[in-house]
Amino acid sequence: MKPDIEKLREKYINNPPEGMTSADIRHMSEEELLDMDYFLNEDIFDDEFAEEDFFLF
Repeated sequence: MKPDIEKLREKYINNPPEGMTSADIRHMSEEELLDMDYFLNEDIFDDEFAEEDFFLF
C-alpha cells in the first residue's frame, strides 16, 4: 500500500464519514478510498457557476 493511501485510510478510520464505520474504511480498496476522498472533497461549485449566473425569479 502506498504511504499516501495509508495516511488517507488512517484519516478516515479515525473520523469516518457519516453513515460509515472504521471497519468499512479498513475493508475498502485503494481505488474506493480515493474515490470516496475525491467526492467528499470535490468543489461542486468550482468556476463553472459564478454568482452572476444565478437569478431568482
